Amino acid sequence: MTRFILFVLMWCLVFSCKKKEEEIPVIISNPTTFQVPIVIPNGNEQYLNLDADYIFDEEKLHTFEIKLPNSALAKLDDDPAAEQYVEGSLIFEGDTISPVGIRYKGSIGAFVGCLSGNDWANPSGFKTCTKLSLKIKINWGEREEKFFGLKKIQLHAMNNDDSQMRDRLAYHLFRQMNVPAPRAVHAKVMINGMYSGVYALIEHIDGRFTRHNYDDGKGNLYKEVWPLKMSGQPQTEQTYLNHLETNRDENPNANMIRTFAEEVVAADDSSIKNVIADWMDVDEIISYAVVDRTIRVDDGAFHWYCDEGGGCTNHNYFWYEETSAGKMHLIPWDMDNTFENIITPANPVTPIADGWGETSNDCEPFVSGFLGLKQWSAACDKLTGGWVMFEEEYDQIKTQFVEGPLSEMETDQVLDIWAEQIRTATEEAKQDHSDAVSISQWESSITRLKSQLKFAREN
Repeated sequence: MTRFILFVLMWCLVFSCKKKEEEIPVIISNPTTFQVPIVIPNGNEQYLNLDADYIFDEEKLHTFEIKLPNSALAKLDDDPAAEQYVEGSLIFEGDTISPVGIRYKGSIGAFVGCLSGNDWANPSGFKTCTKLSLKIKINWGEREEKFFGLKKIQLHAMNNDDSQMRDRLAYHLFRQMNVPAPRAVHAKVMINGMYSGVYALIEHIDGRFTRHNYDDGKGNLYKEVWPLKMSGQPQTEQTYLNHLETNRDENPNANMIRTFAEEVVAADDSSIKNVIADWMDVDEIISYAVVDRTIRVDDGAFHWYCDEGGGCTNHNYFWYEETSAGKMHLIPWDMDNTFENIITPANPVTPIADGWGETSNDCEPFVSGFLGLKQWSAACDKLTGGWVMFEEEYDQIKTQFVEGPLSEMETDQVLDIWAEQIRTATEEAKQDHSDAVSISQWESSITRLKSQLKFAREN
């Protein structure tokens, strides 16, 4: 049976086909084995005196040790989709940071095939996979100290990626094209003394991220709110503020993003490029579009999903207002489905029907794919349609991308280096867990990823 058919079955049928033995939760016999200590740092700890560059060092494979009372771990495992924090400890290179908040994290895709519930579209039930993505909240309770400058740590399980490379490579390619994007490296995770496996350590997008990436990093950061509604009108100010990630305690307003949206709405075909150039770094946003479409980020800002009522929205992005420069920046997020649909639609849920700048069905929602899912053409959005008009810039930047960061020499080199870095850790995970990827599967998936990249360069 082909990998494609297996993936479709996973999304559509897997829950009704789970074996009974996979649905038996782990029984915790002693709920009081570990008591979470309160550790007061003395100020000399490495995590207090170095910044995030240490955590995201491309040449290192760090290990994160998590310790939880068995009762707390059982609570997490019983209902991962609840995404509720429990209290535990983090041990990193000899230092204990305790207490911290710990929970599982993820949208629908992160839980597919890993929970006991029968509806993949509404994740529920107890944990059935060894690994699930984790979020560690350093600023837990009254803690003011940060962890290498970070308030939160995100560890992605990569359960749907046998190559264990997609997250890291996608963010790497955006950054190589000067698009601010999260840093990503691999990491090992231990939970209560047991090796869990290889994870992707993904930089959290927050105020620290904006201060690191922009000259003026104190502006508003918004998660998953598009400047324009599907109808072509600006969102309400309250809608923008409902998605605000920073400056919440500073009597914020959404004047900048709303004014940006209003000027886009007011522009005609002869002026919209000037409006975009006034409000955005053209090279940056066109580079974003080039990378996104070339590597098939089919679950990101250019995939508009539609519901039965005809409403359509996109997701997996942030907007940042660089106030002093008067510029709006689009930031990519959630790369776990990247590269899947470069050659064939390996994921039946996410493929975008249109090429860059194309529109379908007179800009009305339409059914796409054999699953009967509806979408809306991204270029029907007036802002995206304006970006499409930068045709010369798009072609020039795509050539730079294909001949530079996406070239066979560069991508093969980074993939080979990263593979060597995690090979032993991958082997150890398979020795400990039957559901971990085997070395042969892993190597085959990396080879397949390289062939997808070759196809992307040539097409």
